[in-house]
Amino acid sequence: MSAGESSGDHHGAAVAGEIRRKLPEARLFGIGGREMAAAGVSRIAGLDELSVMGGTEVLRRLPGFLRLERRIRRLFVTEDVRLFLPIDYPGLNLRLARSARRQGRRVLYYIAPQVWAWREGRASKLRRDCDRVLTVLPFEGALLERHGVPTDFVGHPLLDATRATDGGAGARPPTGSPAATGTPGTVEGRTCGGGRVIGLFPGSRAQEVRCMLPVFAEAARQLAGRHPDLDFIIARPPHLPESLYAGAGFPTAGAREATERSWAALTKSGTITLELALAGVPMVVGYRMGTVEWAIGRRLVRVSSIVLVNLVAEAPVVPEFLQDQLTAERAAQALEALLRDEAPARREMLRGFDIVRERLGKPGCAARVARHAIELLEGPDSESRSGAPC
Repeated sequence: MSAGESSGDHHGAAVAGEIRRKLPEARLFGIGGREMAAAGVSRIAGLDELSVMGGTEVLRRLPGFLRLERRIRRLFVTEDVRLFLPIDYPGLNLRLARSARRQGRRVLYYIAPQVWAWREGRASKLRRDCDRVLTVLPFEGALLERHGVPTDFVGHPLLDATRATDGGAGARPPTGSPAATGTPGTVEGRTCGGGRVIGLFPGSRAQEVRCMLPVFAEAARQLAGRHPDLDFIIARPPHLPESLYAGAGFPTAGAREATERSWAALTKSGTITLELALAGVPMVVGYRMGTVEWAIGRRLVRVSSIVLVNLVAEAPVVPEFLQDQLTAERAAQALEALLRDEAPARREMLRGFDIVRERLGKPGCAARVARHAIELLEGPDSESRSGAPC
């Protein structure tokens, strides 16, 4: 198993648990974080060895990446690997899938690379090197199938963690609740010290945090000056040091706790936007990267929005500010429109979240992935799929 980011570690851990439950004799090892290790995956590398953002950072750490790849390629042989299960993180995992395929190993790619957004040419690599590709977004399969990639939509893994008892998009405080009015009290953990909690989600990579957090924190300070009843919390993944957040002036918590406590959020793009939507937390999205990376990325990306919520809903549900558009003033103003329970922007966004939840499938994603893995493990050898390994 190979996961390169904290979200992949979380989803990989759920799959590992299901595999071990259904196939207790299976031996699991690979790249991951604390959650995969706790689920019984013997780690050969941790997330801190892979946490990079941008081309210049990748180039600086390229020798270490290449050494890690060589180690894993040797393990495919020395450990008699039967199945390689890459989880997202295509920069590394597509190359490892190629190595596994060449050595006759079966490959089950979970959380497909976002070829619908950019680098559509990767679809041909998926067709060549994967026995099966499992998608978690409802619109991915059609594009991959046009390229001849064997796919299956397994639903989104976030649904397993956010099963709602209210039948809607997460547990939302009702109008007039303490969380809505700002009076002392706690509803679903979304007030703290008498104020509504605003979550700041600057990312899971150190480089992202350095780019986004100063702007996010300044937006929070501007809001705090106009709304003294607000409290702020920063989501910090466990593999990043507390010192990285020291200059912001706000407390930190794990992403799950921050999500549960937030009445609204300012967040980077990515899977976290779906997590917030499923928890019923209205949000504003902002993203920045290096000037060179931005110049390259804007020419490659082929989608109208970088926000997964908007892509799944097929509508501009969440406001987004990219690169130079992301300023503290704009972010604070957009968040301000979401603070009141009866605010039209907030209510409309929550209705959009219900559409997103419906389109993301049913809970049970990890169990479905495990079933696919066991089918490939117990099925014919991978050579039967396309002849001798190439």
